[in-house]
Amino acid sequence: MKTQRVLSVAAEVFPLIKTGGLGDVVGALPLALEREGVSVQTLVPGYPAVMARLEKAQRVHRFANLMGGPAYLLRGRAAGLDLFVIDAPHLYDRPGNPYLQASGAEWPDNALRFAALAFVGAEIGAGLLRSYHPTVIQAHDWHAALVPAYLHYGRKKGPPVVLSIHNLAFQGRFPARFLGKIGLPQKAFAIDGVEYYGDIGFLKAGILFADQVTTVSPAYAAEIATEEGGMGLGGLLRSRGADLKGILNGIDIDVWDPSADPAIPAPFDIESLERRALNKLALQTRFGLRRDPNTPLFGIVSRLTEQKGVDLLLDALPELIAQDAQLVVVGSGDARFEQAFRQAAATYTGQVGRFVGYDEELTHLVQAGADAILAPSRFEPCGLTQLCAMRYGAIPVVARTGGLSDTIIDANPAAIAQGAGTGVQFSPATRDMLEDAIRRTCQLYRDPAAWRQLQRNAMAFDSSWRVSAAEYARLFARVAAVPARSFASITQSAANDQPAAPRRPVSSARTFAGYADDHGGPAGQAERSVDEPRRPHSAARHSAV
Repeated sequence: MKTQRVLSVAAEVFPLIKTGGLGDVVGALPLALEREGVSVQTLVPGYPAVMARLEKAQRVHRFANLMGGPAYLLRGRAAGLDLFVIDAPHLYDRPGNPYLQASGAEWPDNALRFAALAFVGAEIGAGLLRSYHPTVIQAHDWHAALVPAYLHYGRKKGPPVVLSIHNLAFQGRFPARFLGKIGLPQKAFAIDGVEYYGDIGFLKAGILFADQVTTVSPAYAAEIATEEGGMGLGGLLRSRGADLKGILNGIDIDVWDPSADPAIPAPFDIESLERRALNKLALQTRFGLRRDPNTPLFGIVSRLTEQKGVDLLLDALPELIAQDAQLVVVGSGDARFEQAFRQAAATYTGQVGRFVGYDEELTHLVQAGADAILAPSRFEPCGLTQLCAMRYGAIPVVARTGGLSDTIIDANPAAIAQGAGTGVQFSPATRDMLEDAIRRTCQLYRDPAAWRQLQRNAMAFDSSWRVSAAEYARLFARVAAVPARSFASITQSAANDQPAAPRRPVSSARTFAGYADDHGGPAGQAERSVDEPRRPHSAARHSAV
């Protein structure tokens, strides 16, 4: 069988740069695919954190003008990953979050920055380098979604493109005036092009032009092809139904290994679960909670947004307190939610603790010390928190949506009788149902034998990439063997996408109508790049969500 060479194009990659689950997936999947005989080279922007860790870097190409300035394409390694890095200081040499300024506002030239990423990915695919010819390009989320559009409008022959959607709520939508700046022709601004309700839609273009579309769980693939779940793209996704596939995410079980985790005081495994009590004590101490081994301790590691259902948790907090339970919160997001959890910690001293921000080691301690992990999301493409929780013997308490429903078996009486439950599910995502789930969880916790069996079931679940990596390998082999899509089929997909009105993505999925108009010149020749879209599927996020 022909060896597959995948060019993975992404805005972040763990452990170099990460704001959320996107970085985790992009960092872990190449290593899992290597075991399937698939080699992966990852293209990422040259943020300071990436440049600082790049080893044996070689300049393999110079762009005279990439979205407003000169740039180099570097090839090297970091953290065990084979990388291409775009060294473009005018686009990426900025401290902190890759998408946001210190004030929390998006960088005003984000459209250029990520169009540049996609442009370079397309150029590599079209033969920019003599020494590297990928057989497939995997473009992750809206940041890389213009890759197939650049190949299409540049009339360049390249490998098939697989667009992987990690969160449809983040779509990369920009004013039409950016069209020339990102190097796309005027004819591209059409329904069978990049036009999206009068703007440029990065993700819309990717869905339209990609050879295959994947998302991160089977349930989420079904949800986004509906009017409600499609967030304005449901019709287009339905038209691509034959090419839309959900593949569950996994986690790096070497990074998330409770038996050898340097971030927790008491490593443990399924045969030494009693040692979790030491981690619980450390977690209670860290957050100033009452040190009581018999009190149910809930944790949540999340972006603090409506999508994640944290408003429901705040509403249900009095019931959690009434159950004599405790809560630790790790995350950041909407200022109103950050303030609300600060107030809750002050009101319920010794029962509620919070950390505003993201801390990788603290995330591990929460998973190792909390009895249960909450994920009351209104929608959840896959979710990694619940996978990490099961790996660490923390019971997931989740809304029945997307990947949460694909990965958790509800501990209802029938499942308990069969020894099959791995968590607690509730539906719909409302305050009343969350309160009921909290009560059920506390009742289970106070039955030591039932709880220990639930923990064992959860820890026995295979959260690794083993099965999913094999599925990706088969998919890459299949798309590499299929002729490229014709223009007629692309036009028909666009014609089928006629929803009545766009539904704005939930919470933090904002448009970029306010972007400045004076960033960079037009992108033209092969040595040029593009301008960029907007905040990612996880801008102030993650935790391990």
